[in-house]
Amino acid sequence: MTTEDPGSFPFTFPPGIAQPPELARLREEAPVTLVTLPTGDRAWLVTRYEDVRQVLADPRFSRAAAELPGAPQMGASNPGPDVLLGMDGPEHARLRRTATRHFTARRVEALRPWTRRLAERLMDDLICAGPPADLVSRFALPLPLRLVLTLLGVPDEDSARLCALTDTAFSMTRHTPQEILQARGHLESYMAEMIGIRRRWPADDLLGALVAERDKEERLTEQQLISFAFLLVTAGYLSTSNAIASGFLTLLARPEQLDRLRGDPELIVSAAEELLRVNPSAITGALLRVALEDVELGGVAIRAGEGVLPAIGSANHDALLFADPERVDILREGGSHLAFGHRVHRCLGAHMARMELQVALAVLLERLPTARLAVPGQDLVWKDHPVSRGLVSLPVTW
Repeated sequence: MTTEDPGSFPFTFPPGIAQPPELARLREEAPVTLVTLPTGDRAWLVTRYEDVRQVLADPRFSRAAAELPGAPQMGASNPGPDVLLGMDGPEHARLRRTATRHFTARRVEALRPWTRRLAERLMDDLICAGPPADLVSRFALPLPLRLVLTLLGVPDEDSARLCALTDTAFSMTRHTPQEILQARGHLESYMAEMIGIRRRWPADDLLGALVAERDKEERLTEQQLISFAFLLVTAGYLSTSNAIASGFLTLLARPEQLDRLRGDPELIVSAAEELLRVNPSAITGALLRVALEDVELGGVAIRAGEGVLPAIGSANHDALLFADPERVDILREGGSHLAFGHRVHRCLGAHMARMELQVALAVLLERLPTARLAVPGQDLVWKDHPVSRGLVSLPVTW
């Protein structure tokens, strides 16, 4: 169940949308195993569904402890102790309650018509420009990006700059640690500037509401407000963009599934869930935890202070829960994927991401009924982040 000579993590992705083969082997042979991270730190990689879910739910595996000096680290940039992703306990619960009411299912559904109109406009422009077209830059990226910027009240003309900074901040190999931290600093400074503007000129948008709560009810510290705005701008579009692009690529690679979905658009909801389950954009999908005390997990003794990395992408391919897990089946029933995490750290934007993916699939199916890849699949270029896999571009023709 352990490794005497730790392997290096993250693993190398094979071409296309498949997961690294090491994950399937570890699920069978060593579901809780010690690996070496890019920083040289060691952590326990957890690959089976039930074990991953336990790590996500068990308060003995702490996100806050992973933000402390000396804790094992995956890379140069951590969320930080003032961000929801870096908190635990009562402080996390208090801040999460403040944020959750802005992302209820009812509020998200009210945004569906607006999101649909935006998707239609983007598709109009894409089709007008003629084939071939890059589905990432023309559709999968601007759809969630413009939605979150509009919600926050951030000027659309700043989107290119914010995208570039986010790309650097989440990079692991193309930029130095100093460049990564500098990009994050620029993003936080930008959000602090936007918060200042809301104070001088209040507005009826999400950022304005958060500023009002901070100033009137003092539910957030100033740094928590800045960090939360930073989280919304970055995490609010990047993972959804990756899910849209990789989801459509998954369907293009499986014509029988694509034809079934085109023949019955009512299947879009179940199709979206299956595409989220097999989404190659994340191996881990969850941040490093640190054990607060000695814990037995999957038959392995984990000591207090050791790092634990729950591999959500691997859990979503666990044959103990998902029959024939490598097969994409838009009619799949049973089993609950962990694409949005679990329990207290479950993604705040889960309702939003689901809605955006459903709208994107519907518009793609209706407007590009003959879409196909414009390049061989092996020529597709993926971003360099080895634990958050996303397409640089998705050239399609029709």
